[in-house]
Amino acid sequence: MTDDAPVTDDLPGTDQPDIRQLDELLDEIYHGQERLSQADIYHSAVSADLPAELLTRVAALPEGEYAVDEVADLLGGSAA
Repeated sequence: MTDDAPVTDDLPGTDQPDIRQLDELLDEIYHGQERLSQADIYHSAVSADLPAELLTRVAALPEGEYAVDEVADLLGGSAA
């Protein structure tokens, strides 16, 4: 095995979560909002029925408030 394995996010047929779902959620919940708490983001992710891997990423965020670009960077999304 090598350490240079290709990144497979968003590829059909892989076990990676669909990051587009995360991006869509962030676009929706940050509409008209400058910052949201980790708890608000997590509750929205649960309500949106995001895949377990994405929920785990959101749950792992340290408590605090985040701008959309900050949380997208931390979670691997691309919302800006």
